[in-house]
Amino acid sequence: MPLFLNPFRKHDVSDFEGVFVPLANAERHHSIITAYNDRKDGHFTEEKKLESPPDPTNSYSAFTVEGLRAEIELDLAASGHDTGYDRKSKVINKAIQDIGMGRYQWSLFALCGFGWLADNMWLQGVALTLPGLTSEFGPSSTQVRYTTCATFIGLCIGASFWGIASDVIGRRLAFNMTLFLAGVFGLAVGGGPSWIGTAGLFAALGVGVGGNNKGWRYLNITLGAITFVMFMCRFFLFHLYESPKFLLSQGRQSEAVAAVHGIAYKNKKTTWLSEEILNEIGGTAAVEEKQKLSTGEIIKRNLNKFSTQRIAPLFATKKLGLMTCLIWFCWTTIGMAYPLFNAFLPQYLSNAGGDQPTAPSIVYRNYAITSIVGVPGSLIAYYTVNLKYIGRKGTIAISTAITGILVFCFTISSDPSFQLTFSSLEAFFQNIMYGVLYAYTPEVFPAPNRGTGTGIASCLNRIAGLCAPIVAVNAGQANPKAPIYAAGGLFLAAFVAMCLFPIETRNKQSL
Repeated sequence: MPLFLNPFRKHDVSDFEGVFVPLANAERHHSIITAYNDRKDGHFTEEKKLESPPDPTNSYSAFTVEGLRAEIELDLAASGHDTGYDRKSKVINKAIQDIGMGRYQWSLFALCGFGWLADNMWLQGVALTLPGLTSEFGPSSTQVRYTTCATFIGLCIGASFWGIASDVIGRRLAFNMTLFLAGVFGLAVGGGPSWIGTAGLFAALGVGVGGNNKGWRYLNITLGAITFVMFMCRFFLFHLYESPKFLLSQGRQSEAVAAVHGIAYKNKKTTWLSEEILNEIGGTAAVEEKQKLSTGEIIKRNLNKFSTQRIAPLFATKKLGLMTCLIWFCWTTIGMAYPLFNAFLPQYLSNAGGDQPTAPSIVYRNYAITSIVGVPGSLIAYYTVNLKYIGRKGTIAISTAITGILVFCFTISSDPSFQLTFSSLEAFFQNIMYGVLYAYTPEVFPAPNRGTGTGIASCLNRIAGLCAPIVAVNAGQANPKAPIYAAGGLFLAAFVAMCLFPIETRNKQSL
């Protein structure tokens, strides 16, 4: 196998010999078989009930095209869309689920981790850069916080743009371009000519994701180089197949089938997917051009996730409506509280000595210790969410309350060792809180509207994060500790909301 792979290569099913097997001889995923049998027998959950129950005279097998068509019909009833594209997309979903988790998905999992790593790395990189920008370019310690605001503007633009762009230009190009832009502009930040210019470069960097006066430049060049290396690994060392559903939306059905065959080949599995099955369930290739989605239709489908028809089901019952409001409130308050404390933590640590600034080497050391101590928090959360009498609700509420209290404790003393202790403990419990929040949120929303619920939560989180530097600048001018008090208060407000959560998802299937 060559070291560097051609990232632009197109595939045909003939490239993957021995992968295809007839549907009658295929291995179907056990969850699909169970779900199909439950539905066929009329065992529906309240959220999945259809207007008309299945015909009891139909006894199709899941290993026949008729049975597969029946599965798709049931799925379409809950989705609200029924076109040739939608039918074929759901067939592809079934085929990929039958292939199962394997080498390809685990490799993709690691490469997706590069994106999360870059996101977190650069937010911390900006925080570490602020003292150096003040030293070199002269903005006050509060005014320089607008640099973080510029970064969040880029993050908001990037989150909005790439979500839609990936449906227009393809997932593969968007997936790689994000790290490329972050790497290029990250390197450019190291050569920022002025404070305004550097803030602009941070904004551009956000679209894609010191020790002495020059230390911040070396830091950003290093982070930019790391990000660019991650892009090179994504682009040249791993062959990412284009999203089959994107190819389908572009009328490239044969390439979509080939992509699924490629995934099966990589996983050393077989697949029953063929163009014949797609045509039989979703329409023949003769009408393929009519099934092709235009750019306008793609954008409309993305925006439709936030339409009243998609949002209304989140308030279908009093219990679900209350849950939706509370979880969105928590994402908003935490979205502002987190950057109010963490985005400016190096500044807080550098001013810990009172009138005399703490040495940069000690600030960087303490910041590194704080970050390292926070890592085990996610592992602890993985264990506690499944404990009886604690579960998701208990874990997230307790950790959020402790986080808020520790933020207030951070302000009691200006001793560097004291602040290091409480910032480290805060990072530990904060990671527990965020880990559970990310896992718990999708679980509480019904499957057909899960994307809408989590999407709005993420949007509110970003908007609040964008406002945090503005609050920090204005409140910090009146009292340097005011942004920290605000962060602690917001964490405790989120704790109160969490205590009112009406849904516990431990040991329960998602809706």
